[in-house]
Amino acid sequence: MSQPHSSPPRSRWTRTRIAGLIVLLLVAAGVVWFLMKPAATTAPGGRPGMRGGPPGAMGMNMPIPVKAATARAQDMPIYLQSLGTVTAYNTVTVRSRVGGELVKVAFDEGQRVKAGDLLAQIDPRAFEVALAQAQGTQQQNVAQLENARRDLQRYQTLFKQDSIARQQVDTQLALVRQYEGTLKSDQAAVNSAKLQLDYARITAPISGRLGLRQVDVGNLIASSDTAGLVVITQTQPIAVMFTIPETQLPEVLKQLRSGATLLVDAYDRANTRKVASGTLETLDNQIDVATGTVKLKARFENADESLFPNQFVNMRLLVQTRENATAIPTVAVQQGATGAFVFVVKADNTIEVRTVELGPIYNDMVAVNKGLNVGEVVVTEGTDRLRNESKVQVMTDAAAAIPAATGNALGGGTPPGADGSTTQRRRNPAP
Repeated sequence: MSQPHSSPPRSRWTRTRIAGLIVLLLVAAGVVWFLMKPAATTAPGGRPGMRGGPPGAMGMNMPIPVKAATARAQDMPIYLQSLGTVTAYNTVTVRSRVGGELVKVAFDEGQRVKAGDLLAQIDPRAFEVALAQAQGTQQQNVAQLENARRDLQRYQTLFKQDSIARQQVDTQLALVRQYEGTLKSDQAAVNSAKLQLDYARITAPISGRLGLRQVDVGNLIASSDTAGLVVITQTQPIAVMFTIPETQLPEVLKQLRSGATLLVDAYDRANTRKVASGTLETLDNQIDVATGTVKLKARFENADESLFPNQFVNMRLLVQTRENATAIPTVAVQQGATGAFVFVVKADNTIEVRTVELGPIYNDMVAVNKGLNVGEVVVTEGTDRLRNESKVQVMTDAAAAIPAATGNALGGGTPPGADGSTTQRRRNPAP
């Protein structure tokens, strides 16, 4: 009797393994399909949206929240900015014209002095002796000249009486003239001695502010000393030297030749605080070929001494003021391949991309020469998702404070937690 045929155990195990692999592949495919499928969500306002989709996929008619500003007419000052260095109008190193011992210093360091004020005194005794000697020699020669003149008068009388020869009269006349010349030399020697004595008093040649003292009392000084006694700088008024590119020179020359006074403001190193205001005084007579710039000189009264010699400042030269220019915030201007453009909000709250021609910038406003009219509205924030004909909703500051993720900025609805439901669920989680 034959036995029934049965599959070997190995074949059954193989079929089971294959079936398991097929099931696993189907499960994996389902998971992949579930993960790759775009999850549809419903916005708080009942409008379907696509999570993770491209910009604008949150409803075809849903407006994009933006902030905007209105173009307005205002005066736009045109400034030329440059770097400048404060320079004293006059700087003098006070030196002695004569040598001797310094016996007195009559100033304090940092003091303001006027021209002619006494600064120091050199021992004058040697110069007083030299003056007395010159005056003594002068008196001797004066006496000789007087005697020679009296003899000349007598000789002239005797010559008229034909008592002496003509030669004797001429000789006496020559002697008188000799003494007159000697007397002039004596007077020059006296004047020189007085001048040396006067030089022993060292006075301020200009008005200004004194620096640090270089020599102490008791030292011997000479006219050949290069360091000098002290340095005087004139700080009232004071000048600032700065440069502008040669391309901006015609604008400045046009104003100067018309007789206009150009105002100049000096700002601190950070370019945030105005230090002083002055006027443009003059400009150089040639352009520096190495840098392509021209030097300008501005004058500041500097009554409060806010400007200090060799100080670094940022200069703003007011060339002219454009009246009633169309101005918009600088943040509204975008840059593209075709140049500057703005997003204009039309009356139906749609966007128009418009190319503009920009003018001068003042603070946070920029003038628009072409492409925009006063009263038109331009987008200042939220421009990253805008396209031509995009629908927008202009937000106020109060509305912009609500997070965009809640959906209120995109079409209304109540934010989570506004009615207390979300908070209640978080406090009392479901079991």
